[in-house]
Amino acid sequence: MKLVAFAASSSRKSINKRLATYATGLLDGAETEILDLNDYEMPLFSVDREEELGHPRLAKAFLAKIDASDALIISFAEHNGSYTAAYKNLFDWCSRISKKVYDKKPVVLLSASPGEKGGARVLSMASASMPFFGASVMATLSIPNFYQNFDVEKGVLTNQALNAKLIAAVDSLR
Repeated sequence: MKLVAFAASSSRKSINKRLATYATGLLDGAETEILDLNDYEMPLFSVDREEELGHPRLAKAFLAKIDASDALIISFAEHNGSYTAAYKNLFDWCSRISKKVYDKKPVVLLSASPGEKGGARVLSMASASMPFFGASVMATLSIPNFYQNFDVEKGVLTNQALNAKLIAAVDSLR
């Protein structure tokens, strides 16, 4: 199985990238690739820019990574109750190339935050909207209080109850 994962964040210290990376390691035998949204930075989407520039090479490259995968793990950071600007911009460009951005792929959606809600609002938005864009959402999981539940130095989820839920979520991709 070819598994692609990414954090819907451009932070170099993204806790969501740490979570997505950890989650990929829970699926034995998978060939994994972790994408970094910073490698897909493009001009801010607008219809005018699309008419002027066409479809950016980086948007096509991102879609090619999704197309080449068998399954996806996406971990969403929450900015002001919504998607990060970096993710939304990349998604907007990609959706202009193909409305079915996620190409019928099985997807596990995660979110993490330092606070008690764990990015639950953005995770709810993502799980509700992604099927319209071709995702087959297999499982969702929010990790609250990230620094109390995840050992950053070891790169592991230490909360056993959350870890069991994460293992079950990732197993749904089989």
